[in-house]
Amino acid sequence: MEYIKLANLLFPHVTKTEEDIYREFPKRKTGGKVTRLGPSPTGFIHLGNLYGAFVDERLAHQSGGTFYLRIEDTDDKRYVDGAVETIINSLRFFDINFDEGALIDGEKGDYGPYTQSLRADIYHVFAKKLVAEGKAYPCFLTEDEINEIRAEQEKVKANPGIYGKWAKSRDLSYEEIEEKINAKVPYVIRLKSSAKEERFQVEDAIRGTLEMPCNNLDTVILKATGIPTYHFAHVVDDHLMGTTHVVRGEEWLPSLPIHVELFEKLGWQPMTYCHTAQLMKIGEDGNKRKLSKRKDPELSLDYYRNMGYHPAAVREYLLTILNSNFEEWRIANPDKDIEEFEFTTQKMSNSGALFDLNKLNDVSKDVLLKIPASELVDFLKAWSDEFKPEVGHIFSDRKYLETVLDIGRAEAKPRKDHIYAQQMIENISYFFDDMFKIEEDFPAEAKDDAKLILEKYIETYDHSDDQSQWFDKIRRIAEELGYAAKPKDYKKNPDQYKGHVGHVSTVIRVAIVGRTQSPDIWEIQQILGEERTRERLR
Repeated sequence: MEYIKLANLLFPHVTKTEEDIYREFPKRKTGGKVTRLGPSPTGFIHLGNLYGAFVDERLAHQSGGTFYLRIEDTDDKRYVDGAVETIINSLRFFDINFDEGALIDGEKGDYGPYTQSLRADIYHVFAKKLVAEGKAYPCFLTEDEINEIRAEQEKVKANPGIYGKWAKSRDLSYEEIEEKINAKVPYVIRLKSSAKEERFQVEDAIRGTLEMPCNNLDTVILKATGIPTYHFAHVVDDHLMGTTHVVRGEEWLPSLPIHVELFEKLGWQPMTYCHTAQLMKIGEDGNKRKLSKRKDPELSLDYYRNMGYHPAAVREYLLTILNSNFEEWRIANPDKDIEEFEFTTQKMSNSGALFDLNKLNDVSKDVLLKIPASELVDFLKAWSDEFKPEVGHIFSDRKYLETVLDIGRAEAKPRKDHIYAQQMIENISYFFDDMFKIEEDFPAEAKDDAKLILEKYIETYDHSDDQSQWFDKIRRIAEELGYAAKPKDYKKNPDQYKGHVGHVSTVIRVAIVGRTQSPDIWEIQQILGEERTRERLR
């Protein structure tokens, strides 16, 4: 077979050589790691994307390297308009920012185009090279013929795929190929696998040394449309764009032999692969299962944006599942910036990363506690402008809102009430008259006396009382009406009392905040002011 002649037959439009392409894509001069995120523009961006992007971002930026965005849109059937903007904006919300790539304001960087559908001429140069070297060939098998092969393989219990005797276009002569080309018979370009019956080793930055069987499949590298497959496109792009580390999910492990062979046949050194563990959760049956797009709303990044999780909280939580030593570091360094933590792939799990929404909430409480109220106001304002504009009026008195958000946070044992924006708005709603509502009933022990309790409280209420004076008055009201002055007295002798002072104070709490649980009611009254407090009691 005259392979160069065949390459010219298949790619008459390709005039550039690989040397021409190398001049367009010189080697990067940076000494740091170069990572990329390569999402498909499907319109759905999920926690796994953020998980991987965070690894990419840490590896690149901690080493003084480059993190770029490449849009992998070779599957045009899955393309969704506006998906690229969704990807960038969603990740930006979590402080994941790109140094170069296919950005909203246009491409940035010297290694573009960063959108694969705009790089067809580049892929064709290297596909032509492989054909010219006898390492790839045109395959004319129809869909029906491939289905027949698959059925035959199932019958004899052979591994599925096109290889060996099943690769029926492999040994076509030049004349046979030329005849089919002239007859406009559709074809794909397949890698001519070396079909080695042996195993190879490859180093994975997370999983260590992996031993795998060599690839024996004649994998499609160019579809009949001339569009490359993921296998071929990512190998070409990662090499030319100077990628040093590829972070991707463990579902790509079975494809690794194909990618290693492609690098080998193209004469290139593979970059370092980092195959992350799947994100898991504990299901209703108590067993681990993969997070599901259908079952788990928390898989979508929109969930965290809509709820208003602070990006610092999400980043902090992700590190607890990304690096096994992060929580130990945080305990030893409670006030250090997260950027000071030395992230490493060696501390990543390879057996399934367990995602726990309750733990995220706990982490979020700790993170928000350290954020000054003034910054929380800014965060809430930005979130409400996009997701809850109807509460915009609460920002009219910024100082008041800061005081509200700070309640109970400066104590020796500070309150950790805040989790995410939606919940924060609900938490503080009773501080605003138009949002105030009675949400819970009076305690059963004091329900019959509620009116009398409130009347006596109004009679004795003095807004200038300190906390001790204020509670002494509540205790006296309780005793006058037959309630124990201390909860423990009621617990010892329940038959002697209607209830205890806590039940009485809860009546007051419900009247003022509409709930049975809240921060210190005396402090709330001080913030509300005397007039509003009396109005609610009335």
